[in-house]
Amino acid sequence: MSYKKAEQILPAGLLKEVQKYAEGEYIYIPKNPSSKCAWGAASGTRQYLKRRNREIYREYLAGQRPDALSEEYFLSLKSIQRIIRQEKRNQ
Repeated sequence: MSYKKAEQILPAGLLKEVQKYAEGEYIYIPKNPSSKCAWGAASGTRQYLKRRNREIYREYLAGQRPDALSEEYFLSLKSIQRIIRQEKRNQ
């Protein structure tokens, strides 16, 4: 997030109204809730984790032991067990 000059963004009338309340102050204007993305949607992290978890489950079904998967994916055994449990539910 970067700072922007209010006079470059806001119409003059609105700027004068804002100055009545916060002249010379830094203010934060949050995004409209309807324009927010879900976690990981913008960066692709959510999709990456879905693919990784499906791959872990496929390897588990092919006979790979959870402790071996834990070492391969650098995750705790509990995390691997949770992923397997969630993927079973999703099938």
